[in-house]
Amino acid sequence: MPEVKKLGTLLCEKSYLGLAGLQDALTRQQSDHRPVGEILLELGYITSEQLTEVLCEQSGIEFIDLTDIAISPTVLSQVPADIVSRYNLMPLSQTNGRLTVAMSDPFNASALDNLRLITGSPVNRLYARPDDLARAIAKFYGSNVARMLDDLAPLEARTVTDVNGEYTAARLNELARQPSLVNLVNLIILEAIESRASDIHIEPFEHQVKIKYRVDGLLIEKSPSARRLHAPIVSRLKIMAGMNIAERYVPQDGHIEFKGGNGKIDIRVSTVPTNFGESVSLRILDRSVSLIELTDLGMDSHCLKGLVQDLRKAHGIILVTGPTGSGKTTTLYAAIKKIYTPELKIITIEDPVEYQLDGVIQIPVNPKRGLTFATGLRHILRHDPDIVMVGEIRDRETADIAMRASLTGHLVFSTLHTNDAPGAVTRLLDMGVEPFLLASSIEAILAQRLVRRICPLCKKPYVPKEATLRSLDNRLLSKPGTKFYRGEGCNDCLQTGMKGRTGIFELLRITEDLRQLIAQKPTSDQIIKMAGPEHIVMREDGINKVLAGQTTAEEVLRVIQSDVEDE
Repeated sequence: MPEVKKLGTLLCEKSYLGLAGLQDALTRQQSDHRPVGEILLELGYITSEQLTEVLCEQSGIEFIDLTDIAISPTVLSQVPADIVSRYNLMPLSQTNGRLTVAMSDPFNASALDNLRLITGSPVNRLYARPDDLARAIAKFYGSNVARMLDDLAPLEARTVTDVNGEYTAARLNELARQPSLVNLVNLIILEAIESRASDIHIEPFEHQVKIKYRVDGLLIEKSPSARRLHAPIVSRLKIMAGMNIAERYVPQDGHIEFKGGNGKIDIRVSTVPTNFGESVSLRILDRSVSLIELTDLGMDSHCLKGLVQDLRKAHGIILVTGPTGSGKTTTLYAAIKKIYTPELKIITIEDPVEYQLDGVIQIPVNPKRGLTFATGLRHILRHDPDIVMVGEIRDRETADIAMRASLTGHLVFSTLHTNDAPGAVTRLLDMGVEPFLLASSIEAILAQRLVRRICPLCKKPYVPKEATLRSLDNRLLSKPGTKFYRGEGCNDCLQTGMKGRTGIFELLRITEDLRQLIAQKPTSDQIIKMAGPEHIVMREDGINKVLAGQTTAEEVLRVIQSDVEDE
């Protein structure tokens, strides 16, 4: 028999532990006689995951990589979802009556006893990392976990309530720390991340709680869960986000740093009280996803070339406009990334800072402490910046400061909520910005929307309704040989026929003629007329992407909010 290496030796060989830490633990062991692994954990030298991994190696328990693993539905049916989520394990195969299971803690005697009792089979243990197991559970069991957990015994106890018949704070705290509930909430988040969701919505109603993911801009509703699961789920999220678990009648905001498969993921949490309890919204910010390049946003060559030329200017203001969720901040980040050099000092003020930009000073607004866009912008200008990004122009004060900064040698980027590029001019004038100030400072306005891309795996030709094509542009009807495509729906695109998004854009570059017109407080129609035939509106850019087979006519029509005539 080969000699079994000691735990401390294995930890040091894997660089999980230094010799000084091992010696410290061994010295303490001489006085309290506890296992060295327990002492190392208590002292913070190693993590529980590192200890389990090395104990498995020492005991001869094999490690398994769950990436791209295939599991028979017959095997999955052997182990209920509540057991899978409670003990963070995954049934893998069954051979000669023996069940092989991947576990994050192969030494959990209770889990092994339950598995043998439920399946009636001896169990072969393998070790898998907790994050890999959580993703596998989300993949193979998915939102069924929520339905299974509905019948869990720990959540049946509803005896400890307040005078209104609701859970007391102490009971909620107890329920929120149940392993089954912890795993359920983790699975909800992991499933959302795997689905490429930007938001998670947990909405209470009279008899059920609905869980929805926003994927590519549209909500996808998962299977609803029983009403009594709502309070424990919300409480668990509040604990994770550092929020007040006892306060249920005023809105709260919090933050979760969640460990995903590719790194840490920031989640902004917001709660609001409703008739049936607190509604929770979670915004997922995956910092492991690299910032998109300007060339990958979906701009055509004409628009991209014009925008890059304006980004190279020494001063002036460049605006990106569109509704909430149209990708304005992503475009500004891509623009900054495009022009960044160490020779430029770039400062941003944002609400909030969504992604870290290397070499860029980023300031989050904090209205409670008096740090607004306007006050922050004033102080930023004292720090000798070359380029300033203001997250959003919301009022005249911010607009005036931004305009004047652009006239004093600064290049200023910002966003505005308007439907199109010419509308940004009229909106700023309506705010009270002086026409001559706006005319002198503005360099370019980029309006944008996001449209969903057709899934490449289930892309098929189809014939759109004539009313749809007519609502976009009769030009589409004049070419009978034109092919149109849409996705039929597959597992890869969650049966939506769409996967990922691209932008449709409208770039208004300010010429001398337009400056003279802006000084006269023009209407949007006058601006479009003066822009000339080279100006491509968003509708036309969307049509070009339909003709290129990137998206559908219905999708472009949806995002530009036009009405389709009934046939």
